[in-house]
Amino acid sequence: MAIYRFRVTFEDYEDVYRDIDMPSKSTFIELHHEIHKSTGYQADASSSFYVSNDQWKKGTEIALMPSSRKIDAGVLLMEDIRLSKFIDDPHQKFYYIYNFDRPYDFHVELIKILKEEEGKEYPSIFKSVGQAPKMIAAANFPVASEEEDDEYVEEVEGAEEYGVDEEDDYETMDGDDEEEGDENQEDFGAAEDDY
Repeated sequence: MAIYRFRVTFEDYEDVYRDIDMPSKSTFIELHHEIHKSTGYQADASSSFYVSNDQWKKGTEIALMPSSRKIDAGVLLMEDIRLSKFIDDPHQKFYYIYNFDRPYDFHVELIKILKEEEGKEYPSIFKSVGQAPKMIAAANFPVASEEEDDEYVEEVEGAEEYGVDEEDDYETMDGDDEEEGDENQEDFGAAEDDY
């Protein structure tokens, strides 16, 4: 049996990656679980793989816990689809979005096709580089109430109290500039007369 070695890289953290060995007969849900075993993230979140080209453009979607709209549209399900069904070239790419509520985007690229080693258990994590970023909890995002929004608007409107009274300052400056300008013109004119 063939073994696919995938390199799974965080889109925003390219120095953090996992090399995962998967049997060719594995399904996408098994790859999904193996990714989360290697990152420590909870695997039970709505996620999708997308068959991709070399520019990571998303193609066919293979989903976990899809919305009813996606189900009605006939989306493929991770538990039903084997990896081998979408391996068309030796560097096949999949764009993977984990947790649509607080998404993390991954690049999943086939980097090698190996022969199964006797006595080795698959799937397995071949290599782990860097620490996976911590998941951002919803509690860390402050949500403003309507009252707070009103107060903020009032503060912005009242900000003029702390500003400069433009008329007074500019009158003083303009008056000085005019006088200096007149003197300069007189000197300039006097210089012309000398010639």
